[in-house]
Amino acid sequence: MAGRLVDALKRLEYRGYDSAGVATIHDGVMDRRRAEGKLFNLEKRLDAEPLPGMVGIAHTRWATHGIPNETNAHPHFVEGVAVVHNGIIENFSELRDELTEEGSVFETQTDTEVVAHLMAKYLREGLEPRAAMLKMLNRVTGAYALAVMLKADPGTIMAARSGPPLAVGYGRGEMFLGSDAIALSPFTNEITYLVDGDCAVINRDGVSVLDFTGKPVKRARQISQATAYVVDKGNHRHFMEKEIYEQPEVISHALSHYVDFAENTISTNAAAIDFKAASGLAISACGTAYLAGLVGKYWFERYARLPVEIDVASEFRYREMPLSPSQAALFISQSGETADTLASLRYCRENGLKIGAVVNVRESTIARESDAIFPIMAGPEIGVASTKAFTCQLAVLASLAIGAGKARGTVSADEERALVRHLAEMPRIMSRVLNLIQPQMESLSRELSKCKDVLYLGRGTSFPLAMEGALKLKEISYIHAEGYAAGELKHGPIALIDENMPVIVIAPFDRFFEKTVSNMQEVAARGGRIIFITDEAGAAASKLPTMATIILPVVDEIIAPMIFSLPIQLLAYHTAVFMGTDVDQPRNLAKSVTVE
Repeated sequence: MAGRLVDALKRLEYRGYDSAGVATIHDGVMDRRRAEGKLFNLEKRLDAEPLPGMVGIAHTRWATHGIPNETNAHPHFVEGVAVVHNGIIENFSELRDELTEEGSVFETQTDTEVVAHLMAKYLREGLEPRAAMLKMLNRVTGAYALAVMLKADPGTIMAARSGPPLAVGYGRGEMFLGSDAIALSPFTNEITYLVDGDCAVINRDGVSVLDFTGKPVKRARQISQATAYVVDKGNHRHFMEKEIYEQPEVISHALSHYVDFAENTISTNAAAIDFKAASGLAISACGTAYLAGLVGKYWFERYARLPVEIDVASEFRYREMPLSPSQAALFISQSGETADTLASLRYCRENGLKIGAVVNVRESTIARESDAIFPIMAGPEIGVASTKAFTCQLAVLASLAIGAGKARGTVSADEERALVRHLAEMPRIMSRVLNLIQPQMESLSRELSKCKDVLYLGRGTSFPLAMEGALKLKEISYIHAEGYAAGELKHGPIALIDENMPVIVIAPFDRFFEKTVSNMQEVAARGGRIIFITDEAGAAASKLPTMATIILPVVDEIIAPMIFSLPIQLLAYHTAVFMGTDVDQPRNLAKSVTVE
């Protein structure tokens, strides 16, 4: 069993991890083996100390709370309860304090351990396992996928999903659970995908699925096309759709590299770049990465009071921008191989600047030629139109901006803690938003697919989002779209407004809201068809007629760009699906542009 579990973990290595572990139950004994680092370290441990048993759980951990070491590696054991967990438990500090006051002794620095302690507590109080599981699920908040194994009930594994994916696999006289169908592909191709809010009780004969109130629910059983050698689309039609829905999970991976969730502090590990001493920051990138950099400009200037020069790399490299060694530079690229971005990096290197790389591939050329690497932890992105890499780039830039503000004394310790708490909430809010808006986006996209032109408007960080929304739509649906600063409406674009022109306005209820609504009034007065993307407060404040209003939760300004990215991604995706285009590989485009 342990060997099969480790083989399955190998198929999930593409997600990234820093420790691994496996636990089994055999003859009434629950035991585990864990190791820091790569899976071969765990295999060596198992070779020296075999682990028998026919029931088990295993996990590759990406550290979010606590350093990567064997002590913090999963599975965690507490009084006959074994737990593995992917994601973030947001309220772990309160739960840990509560449990400590009641006498629980914690052995790790992780948020996961509170799950094991809660389960142990409820079992001690006399609840049967299923009831204990449900009570625990109603105490924890966050974005998470969980698997729980009990020494006292060795024939059962319980699981729950609230964000990161989980799939149940069907065998002959055996059942499987995995965070991706690819992990289950050597054992079975019959899969049930759990949805958010599902709790699964699995034994060798089958699975029962409940919601978090204990009410039974039905989930489809289907044939997976996954193989052991490719990243699978799962139950999604396209890789782009899958990658949109992976964002709550990968955002937690990205944040974990820069945030100490236990202390609510930023730790950028950027010794090579001294933001405190920097006189300014140069940022360059291409396409969607450039638009992420534009959002980053707002953050660095607001939170760190650091002047930012930004340009698309194809212009940056040729306009002979005057630079000083007292400046720092950031280059943003999903692949780390973008030709123009690499050439701009080398121009900065020649001018003596310290260079940081915000990349998804640590072994890439841009990463190798930089002084500091800021990985975005998005995992493989197959769809040409970037989605999860964009929001992970934003998450990293937000963390860096807060860290720079901390170093420069423009962000106080209290402000840092407040901002980090908002970042920690992001995976849960993203998961909620994706489920909330999906039906509306699909319906609205049917109408949008009939249009020839679309205008996007926004202010502040919503201005780069407007450009990103337009870029996404034209990339994959081939509809002409433009993104403008809302304040520029009267300087030209208003000439295009008529009763046939959809105008997508991105306007959270922030300090720019009233000005943006004034621009909306100008559109409404000319018969424009307004699609209003706002939050609950914005929807309540605006009484203008709209073609549609997409209402998101009220969130802090630091995470609004990531949250408001979701509807513009889904809008473009579903519009392209209705139009029948090749969503994952749109015409004339490549995932990595390695030539000019």
